Amino acid sequence: MRNKILLTGCAGFIGSNFLKKIAVPNSEYEFVILDALTYAGHYPTIEADIEANDHLSFVKADIRDSELINRLFKENHFSGVIHFAAESHVDNSIKTPNIFVETNVIGTLNLLNAAKNYGESEIRFCHVSTDEVYGDLTESEPAFNELHKIAPNSPYSASKAGSDLLVRSYYETFKMDTVITRCSNNYGPYQFPEKLIPVMIAKALSGDKLPVYGDGKNIRDWIYVDDHNVGVWLAFTKGIAGEVYNFGGDSEKRNLEVIEKILNALGKSKDLISFVEDRKGHDWRYAMDYSKAQKDLGFEPSVTFEEGLEKTVQWYRDNQEWVNSLNA
Repeated sequence: MRNKILLTGCAGFIGSNFLKKIAVPNSEYEFVILDALTYAGHYPTIEADIEANDHLSFVKADIRDSELINRLFKENHFSGVIHFAAESHVDNSIKTPNIFVETNVIGTLNLLNAAKNYGESEIRFCHVSTDEVYGDLTESEPAFNELHKIAPNSPYSASKAGSDLLVRSYYETFKMDTVITRCSNNYGPYQFPEKLIPVMIAKALSGDKLPVYGDGKNIRDWIYVDDHNVGVWLAFTKGIAGEVYNFGGDSEKRNLEVIEKILNALGKSKDLISFVEDRKGHDWRYAMDYSKAQKDLGFEPSVTFEEGLEKTVQWYRDNQEWVNSLNA
């Protein structure tokens, strides 16, 4: 009998790429994909993969529904959980913080309880988090490592920090087999057009103004989504229980530099750039020290930012039908 793994949130950006990169070729496992199909979860992204592979199945469900989650665990005897599902857009968290706490904190608690009470005795719980739980850095400070204090600055990052601490507590209190991954900014195909790179590509293709927060000098470390998902799988299969693993792409870029690269790739004028009022609580810099994952897991990012951005821009140019279907 194949080990059965629950994948939450896999109709969204990172999860759908995990499905294509990791779950589809690993047919020695059975993967159950759970997604609530909110605005950022798009079933057509993964529909063909599920229909073509008998080791994949789909359940529409909301992790906030504890009764449904408990029933799912009772029926399936999962040996592992990889938890991608989350509300993730910082701007939305500033406008409507409650849904972020409900999904990211209470939803994670529901999964932890179900895994503890109804999963296999040695169930592994891999919680996919974010570098934003660490807060921000000045330009002279060293990159975040796993021992850096947690100091979130937005309702989104606070909700993710809360879920991280719950996962840690279930390892410490109940001796659950948990690992936590924290990653820098992802980019690549199938990203919902609200995040920096896809929204700038879409606006540039339409000839619209590209809104840039503040002076555009904030710094982010970028990682191609496939590299991140390789790291998640390494953490799930090789990580030590109770540990945290950082993943980064060694690609620190100012936001304005990223936007200018997109314009250059599309042959568009920099005159499209429009500076707007800065985001509330806008973190200055994120950077990830992933040396622990290199040493313990053999993780190494394989796609440079230039290569990844070229592939991403081309993907959005070739897949306007997918982008348009999000608003259908």
